[in-house]
Amino acid sequence: MVTTAAERPKDVPAKEAEKRQAEEQKLINNARPLTEKEQEEKTELLTQAITDWTKREFTQFIRGNEKYGRDDLESIAKEMERPLEEIQRYANVFWERVDELQDSEKLLSQIEKGEARIQRKYAVKKALDAKIAKYKAPFQQLRISYGTNKGKTYTEEEDRFLVCETHRLGYDKENVFEELRQSVRMAPQFRFDWFLKSRTAMELQRRCNTLITLIEREMGEVAEAKPVVVATAGDKKKASSNAQKSGASAAKKAKTSSK
Repeated sequence: MVTTAAERPKDVPAKEAEKRQAEEQKLINNARPLTEKEQEEKTELLTQAITDWTKREFTQFIRGNEKYGRDDLESIAKEMERPLEEIQRYANVFWERVDELQDSEKLLSQIEKGEARIQRKYAVKKALDAKIAKYKAPFQQLRISYGTNKGKTYTEEEDRFLVCETHRLGYDKENVFEELRQSVRMAPQFRFDWFLKSRTAMELQRRCNTLITLIEREMGEVAEAKPVVVATAGDKKKASSNAQKSGASAAKKAKTSSK
């Protein structure tokens, strides 16, 4: 009879790892063999399991959830190069039994942080869409409400280009600020603007984040502003009719009084 060797824990001190391995090995050595019925059940369960997944696939699955969110199984399947049905089946079991995993809190935190980043990108895209939609030619007309945060480093023309080009490239794109850096270098209006052309992708990202904060604040104030009620043609007709009735009533009273 072949005895299974217990795995040695990796994330603990050497003495503790050796102790745990010995305890695990003792349990394995003293374990009773499966009965014929239990062996049949094991065989049946193995036919239902995804047996070719290793730790590598598990890590890819977690990263996919972090990158695309737990509901976008299609994108996760595409990135892992696995059938969608297989990912759906694995995801159902994972979310049903995730609390049984030793590092479940860490895994859930990792996924939730990724989902928060996705929501943040969606909110930024929504604000940029609303801002850009206000102008027929945003690359020439867009205005930013700086308040007291204008600064002296970037010009308004530079800021306008950064906002519009980031929106055009797609804020939710993975390497958007590296592409923005290339766009700045290729833009003819900045061919002699050595300051802007020498900015790194990280520096452009920081500036864009500042501008996006200003835009979100501006668009938030617009959304919170009380809407102006515009009278329709029907409302005007009704008001005119009421005024005529009121005038006729007053004239009738005056006539009766004179009698």
